[in-house]
Amino acid sequence: MEVVDVTSPAARNKALVTTADDLLVLGVPVYMGRVPALLGEWLNTIQASNTPAVCVVVYGNRAYENALLELKDVVAKRGCIPIAGAAYIGEHSFSDSGMLTAQGRPDEEDKNHAAEFGRKIREKMNSAASIFQLSVVDVPGTYPYGGITELWDVDFIEVDEQCSQCGHCAEVCPMGAVDSNNSAVVDHGKCITCCACIKACPQGARMMKPGPVKDAQARLFNLYNEPKQPECFI
Repeated sequence: MEVVDVTSPAARNKALVTTADDLLVLGVPVYMGRVPALLGEWLNTIQASNTPAVCVVVYGNRAYENALLELKDVVAKRGCIPIAGAAYIGEHSFSDSGMLTAQGRPDEEDKNHAAEFGRKIREKMNSAASIFQLSVVDVPGTYPYGGITELWDVDFIEVDEQCSQCGHCAEVCPMGAVDSNNSAVVDHGKCITCCACIKACPQGARMMKPGPVKDAQARLFNLYNEPKQPECFI
C-alpha cells in the first residue's frame, strides 16, 4: 500500500499515476457541499487507465451534498472506474472547545463501518473476472453541482501573547498561508479557513476573531449537533 498525502502545497505539485492493476482510494474534505476548488488542479493531473477507484468524502456533520458525485465524475474523467463511494464524518474545522461540532469523529463505530466497507469492496472486486465486469457505482447528488467552492477571503485569526513563534502553524497550513517568520501574518487570499493552524498551536495562542467565521461556527453548533452517520455505496 502507498499513501499519498496531498495536504501540503508541495505535495500537490506531483501528478498521481495509476494503472488497471491498482486500486485507488481517494479521500477529500467537503467544503460547502463541494470538492474544494483548491484540489481541482491536482485532481485533473491524475493519470489513470481503467483504474478501479473508491471515492470518499469527509464532512463536518452538516451535509456532503454533491461532493461525492463531483469526486466520482472527476476520477471517471481521469480514466478511473469508480466502483464504490462513501461519506464519513470528521470533526468540523470550525469546532473548538467552546463550540464542539462532531467532536471525536471518526469514532470507533465509524472505523468499524469503514472496515466493513472495505470488506464489501474486496467482495465486489473478487466477484469479477476483470475490471470491465465491475459496475460503476451510483452515488447521491445532482448535476450541475451548484454551491460555492471558493472560500472566504477574510481576516479571522487572532494571535495572542502566548505565541512563541515556534512555526508549527506554518508547517501544518495546507496552503502556505502562514508566514513562517511571523505567525501572526496570514495571507488571507490563500487562507481557506480550515483552522488547522488554530487546532495545531501547542500554546493555544491562535483563535477566531468575532466575525463571519465565528458566526458560522455558532450556526453549525446550534443547527447540526445531531450526529450524522456514515454512508457507503457499492
